[in-house]
Amino acid sequence: MLTPEQWTAKLVEVIARASTQLPPDVVEALRRSRDAEIEGSLARKALDSILHNIELAASNWQPICQDTGTPLFWIHHPIGMSTRMLVAACEEAVRRATGKQLLRPNAVDPLTEKNTGHGQAPGIPTVHCEEWDSPEVEVRLLLKGGGCENCGTQYTLPNQALKADRNLEGVRRCILDAIQKAQGKGCSPGIIGACFGGDRSSGYIESKRQLLRPLPDHNPIPEIDALEQDIVAQSNQLDIGPMGFGGNTTVLGVKIGHLGRLPASYFVSISYMCWADRRAGARIAADGTVTWLE
Repeated sequence: MLTPEQWTAKLVEVIARASTQLPPDVVEALRRSRDAEIEGSLARKALDSILHNIELAASNWQPICQDTGTPLFWIHHPIGMSTRMLVAACEEAVRRATGKQLLRPNAVDPLTEKNTGHGQAPGIPTVHCEEWDSPEVEVRLLLKGGGCENCGTQYTLPNQALKADRNLEGVRRCILDAIQKAQGKGCSPGIIGACFGGDRSSGYIESKRQLLRPLPDHNPIPEIDALEQDIVAQSNQLDIGPMGFGGNTTVLGVKIGHLGRLPASYFVSISYMCWADRRAGARIAADGTVTWLE
């Protein structure tokens, strides 16, 4: 069994990977998007710059973006493992990663407006822990940028303005409206995580968890899988394009989950992720062996 100090060191490795090495499926999607834009267009030039930035960051193990985002951890752990220890290790890992310049000092006290200077504060990082039957620990990390976080939103159905009812068509209208209103301000091409159902807080959490899914995967529920693909196709016809310059690529993917709801409420919660879809995953064995996950 690893010590708390060893867990902290492993989590710093996960942060380093998420901050500097964009997942291969995201890089490939950006390349395909670049090739689909008109030669010489602002959209193609923007994607060329993005891809060059990704290469420089990966080769030098430097952060992909100056806004290194809010660290969001999802951890599955064996029965009996201390969640208090895991949360403390995540917090210390954020402080150490900030000291190594893998993360920017991002944590600001909203009362005093002072930066903590080490990247950690109440609620930063956010850590979700859940027991499972495996003897290994699985860590999933998402670094969620502040600019794209500003483009997240939540709808209540029915919505008269969108003519959206409490059904999948209503969900579709809400997500497309959110993408239209973002207008590239979330550093498009974006990736959309969404959840219908739940309450105001659980819906947002699930919408962010959806962003851990690889871009090429398919929703196991056929009607939601079709909805995801339909929204991608319609979004990319909006001519918003990379960074709002116009073009064929407004989103790289849409991932939708759902939760049970109360009869009185029907929320559609939407989390917008920028092109820098900084996620990392690792399976960590009891002896410390790390298996990296896509």
